[in-house]
Amino acid sequence: MPDKTSMEKENILTSLGAKVIRTPDTSVDDPDGVFHISRKLAASIPDSIILQQFKNPINPLAHYHITAMEIFDQCDGEIDMIVIGVGSGGTMTGVGRKIKELLPNCTIVGVDPVGSFIAEPPILNETTLKYTEVEGIGHDYYPKTLDKSVVDYWIKVTDKESLHMARKLHREEGILCGSSTGSLMSGALEAARNLKEGQKCVVMFPDGVGNYLTKFVSDYWMESKDFLPRPNIFKHWWWDITVSNLSLARTETISLNMTCGELSSMLYSQGVDVLPCVDQNR
Repeated sequence: MPDKTSMEKENILTSLGAKVIRTPDTSVDDPDGVFHISRKLAASIPDSIILQQFKNPINPLAHYHITAMEIFDQCDGEIDMIVIGVGSGGTMTGVGRKIKELLPNCTIVGVDPVGSFIAEPPILNETTLKYTEVEGIGHDYYPKTLDKSVVDYWIKVTDKESLHMARKLHREEGILCGSSTGSLMSGALEAARNLKEGQKCVVMFPDGVGNYLTKFVSDYWMESKDFLPRPNIFKHWWWDITVSNLSLARTETISLNMTCGELSSMLYSQGVDVLPCVDQNR
């Protein structure tokens, strides 16, 4: 399980008797990443299996035959736009293919987090970010179950937009969704500007809040990630002042070769109790 995955997911697996091994949030080709470690474990554990949701052709077929038809029937066959994210790619591929067969003029919109590299054209993915807080959608690779030809266009959404939208859905609509639902709703609101009055837009909400109670649901977590401002509860005068504006005196450093006597003299002359030690060889 990647490091960024919520503790709630780990706790659920642990309660089912699983031993959870955390891996770095690295690329799909990293030998220490989740895919390589999973294959190593499967090769060494008797009677183990990897369900391969990112490769298994049954994944998109389930959405082709079941999910898409449920949407079609419940909307009485009248759908003008569907907004979908890409995790394994199964929902996008299955629903997209079936709906395009039934309703060729229906617009399929893909939503991809900033920091992911699935969207087309590639210029949409240009960013310095290599990490997303949103779980469940977005990758630095293309899942084999993903058929991007069904997508009419893509919309990129930031972590901040996604998490604030998810919290808004909790607060204003009573929909206890997860972070990727926030991404999709943010993208849907942007895409819906292209619709006319009376047209129907379906948004696929893929997750619930239960897996994220210690993450974006928490104000403290949001503050720690700079998604919410940190309140100055104790009214500190320096709260909003940057370090560069404090006019601090330059801090001297000491070396590993300095004697205790030399250090004592420097501390006394500087009028301080502590000085940083720097290893010049590193």
